[in-house]
Amino acid sequence: MASPLVLDIDGTMTRPDDSIDPRFFDLLPQWDAPVVIATGKAFPYPVALCHFLQIPELVIAENGGVVLVNDEITQNGDGEAARRVAEAYEEAGHELGWGKSDLTNRWRETEIAVQRDQPLGPLSELASEYGQEIVDTGFAYHVKSSGVSKGMGIKSVAELLGRDTEEFVAIGDSENDVSTFGVVGESYAVANADEKAKRAAETVIEGSYSDGTISILEEIREWPSD
Repeated sequence: MASPLVLDIDGTMTRPDDSIDPRFFDLLPQWDAPVVIATGKAFPYPVALCHFLQIPELVIAENGGVVLVNDEITQNGDGEAARRVAEAYEEAGHELGWGKSDLTNRWRETEIAVQRDQPLGPLSELASEYGQEIVDTGFAYHVKSSGVSKGMGIKSVAELLGRDTEEFVAIGDSENDVSTFGVVGESYAVANADEKAKRAAETVIEGSYSDGTISILEEIREWPSD
């Protein structure tokens, strides 16, 4: 039987142009074990991805702030505190950077994302003032509750599935995947990963983006079962 998976989205399931690699639509529905989509994206995005992949909705969203398992949703982060940070940041003359509609944050429940071309210093100061912390995913600065992480989320998922976290194989590319790498049995960083992810992963894959991820999935799918 295949190992259960924890897959990041951006930079891991995507190609360099940010599109989802279509090969996952054939590969993942046939995976003979749970597949957890773990991302910094707002909750609706991974839920929709699971729907279109036609796999069970096992989701860790917003860097562990929202977890969905067996049709049960758990919120772990203080979204109100993150929103207060965003308001204070804008009052200080800065912007979140996503334009008027701000589709990046529109559906976020437990955190706020700020575009990486915005000033980090004042954002970090405000986050600390409101008891929040910043995680840099390489795509945005995420203002979130301290202690909330993808790794915490996978512990919850594993418990609800009756699995041990050591059974899981995780693939990611960013600082926010470090906590996941610390609790799973096998961890891989794709070649385009940031340095924190590469240092935390057990193995750094030669391939980048979705090519690297798919190469590992094809390899571990061939591991003999115990």
